Amino acid sequence: MSEITREHGETKGRYVLREGGAEAELTYSIVSAKQIIADHTGVPDEMRGTKAGQRLVERLVADARADGVKIIALCPFVKAQAKRHPEWGDVFA
Repeated sequence: MSEITREHGETKGRYVLREGGAEAELTYSIVSAKQIIADHTGVPDEMRGTKAGQRLVERLVADARADGVKIIALCPFVKAQAKRHPEWGDVFA
């Protein structure tokens, strides 16, 4: 299993999963020290069926819990994952 890296700036950030030369990402915007907006999840065709998007959301949720941050899910994929996982309700606004 490949490692997910996190790039965190002052106003934006992203999670990146690289496998076999392909790159999947989940981007977010920072609203405040306690709130972020999950903007977009992109998974290239060659990574479809690998659960790359789900793994990115799982990492987002784990980091939000660790950092005490709430997630606003504007990305349709992240929103759908939040609905499928009620146990993540503590981190979604």
